[in-house]
Amino acid sequence: MSTPFAVRGEYIQLDQLLKAASLVGSGGEAHAAVEAGMVQVDGQVELRKRAKLRPGQQVVFDGQTLVLVGEAGE
Repeated sequence: MSTPFAVRGEYIQLDQLLKAASLVGSGGEAHAAVEAGMVQVDGQVELRKRAKLRPGQQVVFDGQTLVLVGEAGE
């Protein structure tokens, strides 16, 4: 099951997304998860903590799937 996540502005950084979506409790946890290769973006493991993610992309972490949408639900 996927959950939509509205991106305010042009993009959101991966570490900020994990925190904002309450998938981790802190920025440190987000960094550790990314460094450990536990996060996938569009089906590929993403190792850049501050990767810029835009509407239309999909993030998978800990069994949760987030689909990024624009503020207006695009």
